[in-house]
Amino acid sequence: MSAAAMDYEQAGELKIGQVGIANLRIRSLDVARLVDEMRQRVQRAPKLFARAAVVIDFGGLSQVPDATTARALIDGLVEAGVLPVALAYGTPETERLSEALGLPLLAKFRAQYERADGTPAPAVEPAPAQASPASARPAAPAAAAVPGSGQPGKIQSAPVRSGQQVYADNRDLTVLSPVGAGAEVIADGSVHIYGPLRGRALAGAQGNEQARIFCREFHAELVAIAGHYRVLEDIPSDLRGKAVQVWLEDQQLKIAALD
Repeated sequence: MSAAAMDYEQAGELKIGQVGIANLRIRSLDVARLVDEMRQRVQRAPKLFARAAVVIDFGGLSQVPDATTARALIDGLVEAGVLPVALAYGTPETERLSEALGLPLLAKFRAQYERADGTPAPAVEPAPAQASPASARPAAPAAAAVPGSGQPGKIQSAPVRSGQQVYADNRDLTVLSPVGAGAEVIADGSVHIYGPLRGRALAGAQGNEQARIFCREFHAELVAIAGHYRVLEDIPSDLRGKAVQVWLEDQQLKIAALD
């Protein structure tokens, strides 16, 4: 069963956003169950989730919890190994709860990609583009373009090293070189990687569920489309090192080898 399918049945749905921030949308206010789920996630992928920043989203509940229950959840999540850093804005009740807890509100999950005036932050300029030889392109179905995008895709020719991040806002991203462990490549459209992927790849960052990830040599720490993710520990070993494509189907993340 895929990680996305399991999350659908769990008390809290975890979606992966930018720069290691995760959004934990609470679906069932069962503190012990939520804490146990997060503890298991940390145990399965400690390098990814240990000490990870988490935004708590109570938008999946009919009623915002009281401060005592919310504080018990926060303390439990800290004990499980993650760090709740904010509440996701939803209602005036959420705002009052954030004040009682002493936590900030995040009105937008993608806030760090925006300036204070709300306009998109400029993407890091890539190295000069290089043409990708036709023989290097894995055969795969064409990915849907980013809705409303008039921009050409962004091309990254230099290696993406540990700790670095490359982001293509409102367009596709093509990486012609390796993505190292601890590095992130993110696009609002699809992500194409012609070197080894050892870090993280996130496509459809603004919620485009038609986006895909194509990779020539797959060793990813994490892949995600529109927030639905899988980590290396959840990926079949027979796909590692292969050319693969990743897509979203019926809210489940699919990974398959390319012919």
